[in-house]
Amino acid sequence: MEVDKGGVAAVVRCGCAEAQRQGTLLKRAGIPERFQQASFDNFRLPRDNPIQNRALAEAMIEVKGYAREFPLAPKPGLMLQGTPGVGKTHLACAVLQGLVERGFEGLFFDYQNLLDRIRAGYNPAAGTSEREAYRSALESEVLLLDDLGSHRVSDWVVDVVTSIINHRYNARKALIVTTNLPDEDLGDRKSAKNPETGHYQIKDTLAQRIGPQARSRLFEMCKVVRIVARDYRLKDVRR
Repeated sequence: MEVDKGGVAAVVRCGCAEAQRQGTLLKRAGIPERFQQASFDNFRLPRDNPIQNRALAEAMIEVKGYAREFPLAPKPGLMLQGTPGVGKTHLACAVLQGLVERGFEGLFFDYQNLLDRIRAGYNPAAGTSEREAYRSALESEVLLLDDLGSHRVSDWVVDVVTSIINHRYNARKALIVTTNLPDEDLGDRKSAKNPETGHYQIKDTLAQRIGPQARSRLFEMCKVVRIVARDYRLKDVRR
Protein backbone atom coordinates (compact mmCIF):
# COMPACT_ATOMS: atom_id res chain seq x y z
CA MET A 1 0.00 0.00 0.00
CA GLU A 2 1.36 3.45 -0.99
CA VAL A 3 1.44 6.23 1.60
CA ASP A 4 2.74 9.79 1.73
CA LYS A 5 5.51 10.45 4.23
CA GLY A 6 6.44 14.11 4.33
CA GLY A 7 5.72 14.57 0.65
CA VAL A 8 7.63 11.43 -0.31
CA ALA A 9 5.72 8.42 -1.63
CA ALA A 10 6.50 5.21 0.22
CA VAL A 11 5.21 1.65 0.15
CA VAL A 12 4.42 -0.11 3.42
CA ARG A 13 2.97 -3.53 4.07
CA CYS A 14 -0.72 -3.32 4.97
CA GLY A 15 -2.10 -5.07 8.02
CA CYS A 16 -4.09 -7.58 5.97
CA ALA A 17 -0.94 -8.71 4.12
CA GLU A 18 0.91 -9.16 7.41
CA ALA A 19 -1.97 -11.18 8.86
CA GLN A 20 -2.03 -13.36 5.75
CA ARG A 21 1.70 -13.98 6.02
CA GLN A 22 1.35 -14.94 9.68
CA GLY A 23 -1.41 -17.37 8.78
CA THR A 24 0.76 -18.94 6.09
CA LEU A 25 3.72 -19.27 8.45
CA LEU A 26 1.56 -20.86 11.16
CA LYS A 27 0.15 -23.35 8.68
CA ARG A 28 3.60 -24.28 7.42
CA ALA A 29 4.90 -24.65 10.98
CA GLY A 30 3.05 -27.97 11.31
CA ILE A 31 2.08 -27.51 14.95
CA PRO A 32 -0.22 -30.42 15.95
CA GLU A 33 -3.89 -29.50 16.26
CA ARG A 34 -3.84 -30.24 19.99
CA PHE A 35 -1.28 -27.47 20.55
CA GLN A 36 -2.29 -24.92 17.92
CA GLN A 37 -3.85 -22.73 20.60
CA ALA A 38 -1.06 -23.26 23.14
CA SER A 39 0.01 -20.07 24.86
CA PHE A 40 1.46 -18.92 28.15
CA ASP A 41 -1.95 -17.56 29.11
CA ASN A 42 -3.65 -20.96 28.95
CA PHE A 43 -0.81 -22.97 30.51
CA ARG A 44 -2.41 -24.67 33.50
CA LEU A 45 -0.78 -24.38 36.90
CA PRO A 46 -1.91 -26.83 39.62
CA ARG A 47 -3.79 -25.01 42.37
CA ASP A 48 -3.91 -27.97 44.74
CA ASN A 49 -0.12 -28.31 45.08
CA PRO A 50 1.80 -25.12 45.99
CA ILE A 51 5.19 -26.76 45.43
CA GLN A 52 4.39 -27.90 41.91
CA ASN A 53 2.59 -24.65 41.19
CA ARG A 54 5.75 -22.75 42.03
CA ALA A 55 8.00 -25.12 40.05
CA LEU A 56 5.86 -24.84 36.91
CA ALA A 57 5.43 -21.09 37.30
CA GLU A 58 9.20 -20.63 37.55
CA ALA A 59 9.71 -22.81 34.46
CA MET A 60 7.17 -20.76 32.53
CA ILE A 61 8.91 -17.53 33.50
CA GLU A 62 12.22 -18.86 32.21
CA VAL A 63 10.65 -20.00 28.94
CA LYS A 64 8.86 -16.66 28.50
CA GLY A 65 12.19 -14.94 29.05
CA TYR A 66 13.75 -16.88 26.19
CA ALA A 67 10.83 -16.05 23.89
CA ARG A 68 10.91 -12.37 24.85
CA GLU A 69 14.65 -12.03 24.22
CA PHE A 70 14.66 -13.97 20.94
CA PRO A 71 16.64 -13.65 18.68
CA LEU A 72 18.99 -11.76 21.00
CA ALA A 73 18.93 -14.39 23.78
CA PRO A 74 22.42 -15.37 25.01
CA LYS A 75 21.86 -18.85 23.60
CA PRO A 76 19.96 -19.57 20.35
CA GLY A 77 18.26 -22.71 21.66
CA LEU A 78 15.91 -23.87 24.40
CA MET A 79 15.69 -27.33 25.98
CA LEU A 80 12.79 -28.35 28.22
CA GLN A 81 13.61 -31.44 30.26
CA GLY A 82 11.38 -33.35 32.64
CA THR A 83 9.18 -36.40 33.11
CA PRO A 84 6.12 -36.97 30.87
CA GLY A 85 3.00 -34.89 31.38
CA VAL A 86 4.46 -31.75 32.95
CA GLY A 87 3.63 -29.41 30.06
CA LYS A 88 6.89 -29.32 28.10
CA THR A 89 5.26 -29.56 24.67
CA HIS A 90 2.66 -26.92 25.56
CA LEU A 91 5.36 -24.44 26.60
CA ALA A 92 7.53 -25.24 23.58
CA CYS A 93 4.61 -24.71 21.20
CA ALA A 94 3.70 -21.48 22.98
CA VAL A 95 7.20 -20.22 22.19
CA LEU A 96 7.01 -21.38 18.57
CA GLN A 97 3.57 -19.81 18.11
CA GLY A 98 4.80 -16.52 19.48
CA LEU A 99 7.91 -16.45 17.30
CA VAL A 100 5.94 -17.30 14.15
CA GLU A 101 3.45 -14.54 14.96
CA ARG A 102 6.43 -12.18 15.11
CA GLY A 103 7.41 -13.20 11.58
CA PHE A 104 10.00 -15.92 12.16
CA GLU A 105 9.72 -19.11 10.11
CA GLY A 106 9.27 -22.06 12.45
CA LEU A 107 8.80 -25.80 12.07
CA PHE A 108 7.46 -28.43 14.49
CA PHE A 109 8.65 -32.03 14.23
CA ASP A 110 7.87 -34.97 16.45
CA TYR A 111 11.32 -36.52 16.82
CA GLN A 112 10.33 -40.06 15.93
CA ASN A 113 8.17 -38.92 13.01
CA LEU A 114 11.05 -36.83 11.66
CA LEU A 115 13.41 -39.81 11.72
CA ASP A 116 10.79 -42.00 10.04
CA ARG A 117 10.31 -39.41 7.30
CA ILE A 118 14.06 -39.00 6.75
CA ARG A 119 14.43 -42.77 6.45
CA ALA A 120 11.46 -42.96 4.06
CA GLY A 121 13.03 -40.21 1.96
CA TYR A 122 15.74 -42.61 0.80
CA ASN A 123 13.06 -44.52 -1.09
CA PRO A 124 12.85 -43.27 -4.72
CA ALA A 125 9.06 -43.55 -4.50
CA ALA A 126 8.87 -41.27 -1.45
CA GLY A 127 6.85 -38.07 -1.64
CA THR A 128 8.44 -34.64 -1.87
CA SER A 129 7.78 -33.79 1.80
CA GLU A 130 9.60 -36.93 2.97
CA ARG A 131 12.60 -36.19 0.78
CA GLU A 132 12.75 -32.61 2.03
CA ALA A 133 12.23 -33.39 5.73
CA TYR A 134 15.95 -33.61 6.50
CA ARG A 135 16.81 -30.33 4.74
CA SER A 136 13.88 -28.60 6.42
CA ALA A 137 15.19 -29.72 9.82
CA LEU A 138 18.59 -28.30 8.93
CA GLU A 139 17.55 -24.99 7.43
CA SER A 140 14.33 -23.89 9.17
CA GLU A 141 14.81 -20.57 10.97
CA VAL A 142 13.37 -22.07 14.17
CA LEU A 143 13.11 -25.85 14.67
CA LEU A 144 11.10 -27.51 17.43
CA LEU A 145 11.98 -31.17 18.08
CA ASP A 146 9.43 -32.71 20.42
CA ASP A 147 10.27 -35.77 22.54
CA LEU A 148 13.95 -35.84 21.61
CA GLY A 149 15.52 -39.26 22.09
CA SER A 150 12.25 -41.23 21.98
CA HIS A 151 13.36 -43.32 18.99
CA ARG A 152 15.17 -46.61 19.52
CA VAL A 153 18.95 -46.24 19.50
CA SER A 154 21.00 -47.16 16.43
CA ASP A 155 24.16 -45.84 14.78
CA TRP A 156 21.98 -44.32 12.02
CA VAL A 157 19.78 -42.47 14.52
CA VAL A 158 22.80 -41.06 16.38
CA ASP A 159 24.39 -39.97 13.09
CA VAL A 160 21.23 -38.20 11.90
CA VAL A 161 20.47 -36.34 15.14
CA THR A 162 24.14 -35.37 15.54
CA SER A 163 24.17 -34.02 12.00
CA ILE A 164 21.05 -31.90 12.58
CA ILE A 165 22.20 -30.53 15.93
CA ASN A 166 25.76 -29.84 14.70
CA HIS A 167 24.48 -28.00 11.63
CA ARG A 168 22.18 -25.78 13.65
CA TYR A 169 24.86 -25.26 16.31
CA ASN A 170 27.42 -24.10 13.74
CA ALA A 171 24.90 -21.86 11.97
CA ARG A 172 23.53 -20.48 15.28
CA LYS A 173 20.03 -21.47 14.21
CA ALA A 174 17.35 -21.65 16.89
CA LEU A 175 16.56 -25.15 18.19
CA ILE A 176 13.81 -25.85 20.71
CA VAL A 177 13.69 -29.38 22.12
CA THR A 178 11.67 -31.26 24.70
CA THR A 179 12.84 -34.50 26.25
CA ASN A 180 11.74 -36.95 28.93
CA LEU A 181 15.18 -38.50 29.20
CA PRO A 182 17.17 -38.17 32.43
CA ASP A 183 20.54 -36.48 32.60
CA GLU A 184 22.85 -36.95 35.55
CA ASP A 185 24.27 -33.42 35.24
CA LEU A 186 20.76 -32.10 35.84
CA GLY A 187 20.42 -34.13 39.03
CA ASP A 188 18.68 -37.20 37.61
CA ARG A 189 19.43 -40.77 38.59
CA LYS A 190 19.90 -43.48 36.00
CA SER A 191 17.83 -45.90 38.08
CA ALA A 192 14.39 -45.39 39.60
CA LYS A 193 12.41 -47.55 42.00
CA ASN A 194 9.01 -48.74 40.86
CA PRO A 195 6.68 -47.94 43.80
CA GLU A 196 4.40 -50.88 42.93
CA THR A 197 6.95 -53.66 42.45
CA GLY A 198 9.84 -52.29 44.49
CA HIS A 199 12.20 -53.13 41.65
CA TYR A 200 14.71 -50.66 40.26
CA GLN A 201 14.53 -49.73 36.60
CA ILE A 202 17.60 -48.59 34.70
CA LYS A 203 16.78 -45.77 32.30
CA ASP A 204 18.64 -44.69 29.20
CA THR A 205 20.09 -41.21 29.55
CA LEU A 206 19.92 -38.41 27.00
CA ALA A 207 23.54 -39.03 26.01
CA GLN A 208 22.86 -42.74 25.44
CA ARG A 209 19.90 -42.01 23.15
CA ILE A 210 21.35 -39.23 20.99
CA GLY A 211 25.10 -39.64 21.52
CA PRO A 212 27.50 -37.69 23.77
CA GLN A 213 28.51 -35.22 21.05
CA ALA A 214 24.96 -34.15 20.25
CA ARG A 215 24.14 -33.96 23.95
CA SER A 216 27.18 -31.74 24.58
CA ARG A 217 26.21 -29.42 21.72
CA LEU A 218 22.67 -29.12 23.09
CA PHE A 219 23.85 -28.00 26.51
CA GLU A 220 26.18 -25.46 24.93
CA MET A 221 23.62 -23.96 22.54
CA CYS A 222 20.44 -24.20 24.64
CA LYS A 223 18.98 -22.52 27.66
CA VAL A 224 18.07 -25.56 29.76
CA VAL A 225 14.81 -25.47 31.72
CA ARG A 226 14.26 -28.45 33.97
CA ILE A 227 10.66 -29.07 35.05
CA VAL A 228 10.11 -31.14 38.17
CA ALA A 229 6.43 -31.97 38.67
CA ARG A 230 3.92 -34.80 38.53
CA ASP A 231 2.18 -35.95 35.36
CA TYR A 232 -0.93 -33.74 35.27
CA ARG A 233 -2.57 -36.16 32.80
CA LEU A 234 -2.78 -38.74 35.59
CA LYS A 235 -4.24 -36.33 38.13
CA ASP A 236 -7.80 -37.62 37.84
CA VAL A 237 -6.68 -41.26 37.60
CA ARG A 238 -4.99 -41.09 41.00
CA ARG A 239 -8.10 -39.95 42.80
